[in-house]
Amino acid sequence: MLKSLLEPLLGDFQYWFGRSRTFLEDTEISFLTAEQQADLLARVAQAQSEVSAAQSLFMAIGGQAGIETSVLAPWHQLVSECWQVSHRHRLAGSSHSIQIESQE
Repeated sequence: MLKSLLEPLLGDFQYWFGRSRTFLEDTEISFLTAEQQADLLARVAQAQSEVSAAQSLFMAIGGQAGIETSVLAPWHQLVSECWQVSHRHRLAGSSHSIQIESQE
């Protein structure tokens, strides 16, 4: 049961950290300073490395060990933070689009 739960969870973390990393590398986020964006990107890259290491260890031992929630919780918080930044960025873009349309 552990393998059926943890393996997809780690895959999900990789997916969301990958998307977040691409977003942060390719997008200028107006409400973050360059330092804040660089810090968030560095934290995402670090978490992505940690998840990769956890996946490797998990596979090496055949999925016979778990990962402490104290390890998983910061990853979850970081994914949530990235979602919030992305959501706020989309909202800012939507309000800008509305302003442009209303001026025409």
